[in-house]
Amino acid sequence: MAEERAQRRLAAVLAADIAGYSALVGVDEAGTLRAYKGHMSALEPIIGLNGGRIVKSMGDGFLAEFTSVVDAVSCAAAMQRQMAERNRDQPKSRQLVFRMGVHVGDIIVDGDDILGDGVNIAARLEGVAVPGGVAVSGRVYEDVVNKLDLAFEDLGPQELKNIARPIAVYALAIEAPKMERPKLALPDRPSVAVLAFENLSTDAEQEYFADGVTEDIITALSYVPWLFVIARNSSFSYKGLAVDVRKIGRELGVRYVLEGSVRRGGNQLRVTGQLVDAETGNHLWANHYDGTPEDVFDLQDRITEEVVSAIAPEIRSAEIARARRKRPDSLDAYDYFLRALAAVNSVQIDDAETNLDAALSSSPSFAKAKAMKAWCKTLLWRLKTVDDETVTTALDLAEEALEASDADLETQAYAGYTIAFYGRDFTRGIGHLERAISKCPSFAWAWTSSSLVHAYGRRPQ
Repeated sequence: MAEERAQRRLAAVLAADIAGYSALVGVDEAGTLRAYKGHMSALEPIIGLNGGRIVKSMGDGFLAEFTSVVDAVSCAAAMQRQMAERNRDQPKSRQLVFRMGVHVGDIIVDGDDILGDGVNIAARLEGVAVPGGVAVSGRVYEDVVNKLDLAFEDLGPQELKNIARPIAVYALAIEAPKMERPKLALPDRPSVAVLAFENLSTDAEQEYFADGVTEDIITALSYVPWLFVIARNSSFSYKGLAVDVRKIGRELGVRYVLEGSVRRGGNQLRVTGQLVDAETGNHLWANHYDGTPEDVFDLQDRITEEVVSAIAPEIRSAEIARARRKRPDSLDAYDYFLRALAAVNSVQIDDAETNLDAALSSSPSFAKAKAMKAWCKTLLWRLKTVDDETVTTALDLAEEALEASDADLETQAYAGYTIAFYGRDFTRGIGHLERAISKCPSFAWAWTSSSLVHAYGRRPQ
């Protein structure tokens, strides 16, 4: 029966693991695990952008599948460049260095897993790659050599463990990391970077929750008109790294850095945070908040109020209230929404829609979930064939979201983009986006979407 269910197909397979992982864990298990999770949060979007998917994680590495061998090799090179950059300022004892192997061949699909020679050879190639390098088979080399601006070294035929015949192997040359980032001038307003809160729970599945708490604080602080808040993509680039906050301040051009952690166990939740002067490294404020998942939104509002008050004591509670947004009344719905955000950040759009459907099933009036689902359908324009039903559904969701009483700025931005993209109503769509930008100047996603809509509407200037 298992043989009947199994399917065969041709695929490009990328295998990766951390060199010397066991030794690193032996020295600092908790620190190594945190660093690994941080690195993976930076690598997963690269895999998604190159049309791949992570098939499984194996503790110290992962296996990914691609429909295109060119995309697989491009992804491997991009990930190793990213890792070289992330390791650049880390001491040798804290550096996690990947080895990667890429092969294209026949695979067997068994449920969510993949097996076969294509997988086995990729895993063996990873074993002969140097730390920080990529080894590809001769078959891969022949497919990509004239299609990518990358250099390869011919390592000749190699005897790989448990592989019957020698395999021609080529090593991909990875360029050196960039020089140190230039120091950015501080803006004329108080500026803050909110680093990704650490997930201190033993449950790795709660990583999305820690990221979601961080993103909510970033968004809430962005409502304060006098405060310049660094976008998520910039502050999250330090996730999992041990970096001096003074260096972060110089590289991002901020005066303050907020860092913290989330610990969730059973029905108990603890959120901690500390605000640091990025010029001196001095701690200005620190606190922790305990509660249950049912009052998580109150916890986020309280920590936001404390942070803002630490930066500017004269800020009144009325201005803090402007930063608060209505939330869905069901934590389950919000959990699913956070999972959808994590999927979007990894460019796994199908997973995002599945979680948004679950959120709407739990809370049908959840406006932000409707707006994000509508926006996700605009991404299908390039990934899949889009029919009239998809367009109609996206526009209906956008309109329903805008009519809701809890349509906040993020909801308006997602819906506005959808209306402009699929409805071709550029004036109205841009109106929603510009309203979000005017009230939340640090809303980087709205700025990007507005520029795209202007381009679609043939207004390049």
